[in-house]
Amino acid sequence: MIQKERSFRDYRADAEAWITLATGEYYPDILPDARRLYEPVLVEFGRLLKASHSSKFFFMSITETRNPWMRTQLCRVFKKYVSPQTPVEMLKRKTDAEKICAQFGDAFRRIVKVQQKFDSRPIPDEALCAVLWEYKDRGKKGYDLTELLFDILRGQLVGLVVTGPERAGKDVLMRTVFKDYPKPDRPVDFVISDGKKVLAIGLARYDSDRGGAQEDDRTGQYREVAQEILGYADSHRMPRIKVIYVNDGPGLLLGSMWNDYAYIEDQWPGRVKVVTLRMVPDRITAKWLRA
Repeated sequence: MIQKERSFRDYRADAEAWITLATGEYYPDILPDARRLYEPVLVEFGRLLKASHSSKFFFMSITETRNPWMRTQLCRVFKKYVSPQTPVEMLKRKTDAEKICAQFGDAFRRIVKVQQKFDSRPIPDEALCAVLWEYKDRGKKGYDLTELLFDILRGQLVGLVVTGPERAGKDVLMRTVFKDYPKPDRPVDFVISDGKKVLAIGLARYDSDRGGAQEDDRTGQYREVAQEILGYADSHRMPRIKVIYVNDGPGLLLGSMWNDYAYIEDQWPGRVKVVTLRMVPDRITAKWLRA
């Protein structure tokens, strides 16, 4: 009797055994390193702040900082003190500085108030250093996940080619996979090929903590991507193409995340698989990819 392959839903009963827990750092152990790393940032912030006559002028002076790392950290501190409603990603773009001042400048906190608040805190401000430290390794767990994933896939998919950024790097854009793809700027994390024949498109994420609206956004995006890729494959008579979602981390155990992913897999049986790193050896096989 042929044994039925386990689906992602079938792993739910012992889900804790199938997720990978990334190592973290302890508080307050991080504080000495955080103070050393971010004290120069706060000193420079204070210098520019003291020389500014308005919050808009202050922001423009930050954008003139040549060192990209320092400019990014200064923007993070600026967001905390002056403009909490402005996304840091916008603040970091030097070319958008005047547009940001036009759109958000009227809501900037008054420079005199900022100076008063900044002067009321010690240098280094240990609390703020700890907040900035949280940004330091943002994305690292995801990079660790993809690096391990590539090692596992290349070890077991002998003869197949796995391409994509293994740690930090640009995502694979679908226009580089299929020239006539309808959404050419669609980013994916990896592609598995047999020679010139594409077998699978994959996305990989590490969820440390996720729930609520974020959970809905992620699963909704996954359904959209699967429908888009498989719709393209069907219209071009490429029924072998699969979609792989590698998700890991304790966030999978929160809310309805596990069941939501299982539902996505159930919608396209045999063509979409959701896996954690520990499931990859059993579920992402050359036999399945070529089927």
